[in-house]
Amino acid sequence: MGPVAGEPVAGGPVAGGPVPGSPVVGGPVAGGPVPGSPAPALPVADGSAAGSTVPDVPGISATSGAAPRRRIGVLLTVAAAVLAADAISKAIVVAELSGHRPVRLLGGLLTLQVMRNSGAAFNIGTSMTIVFTAIAVGVIIFILRTARRLRSLPWAVTLGLLLGGATGNLADRLLRSPAPLRGYVVDWIELPHWPVFNLADSAIVCGGAIAILLSVRGIRIDGTRDIEARADQTSGPRMSGSR
Repeated sequence: MGPVAGEPVAGGPVAGGPVPGSPVVGGPVAGGPVPGSPAPALPVADGSAAGSTVPDVPGISATSGAAPRRRIGVLLTVAAAVLAADAISKAIVVAELSGHRPVRLLGGLLTLQVMRNSGAAFNIGTSMTIVFTAIAVGVIIFILRTARRLRSLPWAVTLGLLLGGATGNLADRLLRSPAPLRGYVVDWIELPHWPVFNLADSAIVCGGAIAILLSVRGIRIDGTRDIEARADQTSGPRMSGSR
């Protein structure tokens, strides 16, 4: 005779399985987690758990790679502007002032005249044309290689001025008479008690002056300061010794 309908069953669960509706005792169901419980985190390729957050590292951000590209963009923009201004001004001066008397402006404070310079800036070393050509090529290569570490906006402008000025005068040496690598640089700006120069020379001098100022202030190309670098070097041994 079976149990009366509606009467609780005595003696434990019904043979063959738990009582319908009762919780499962003894752990998760074989082959998977308990229904309704959170799924375990799955590992990813780098060994961390999927869905876990990566802790922030001081000094490193997700957009850190964009900063060098922006600084290099500033460098190239400044260099292109200097090169364009220098080339256009030389073309106009050569076309309009060659064979004419000097043009005096501002009561003689500024004089415009065409002069051919076989030397460096401000007519220095007129007998060493090919040497200064090689130096200009070396300067351009050095700036382009240094740009990979560029993080500082002031240094981006500085290197852009130097790159544009060096490229402007190098273009004259490569393309103008009397011969490639020996071409004469066109100078056309004259101030009282000052050698005749051009816009490329001005960019080189301004870039050099800013570079000296940044170095004196301890600002590095990578955007750090000398005092910060020294602090990092002195704190490094103490941190490693405390482990």
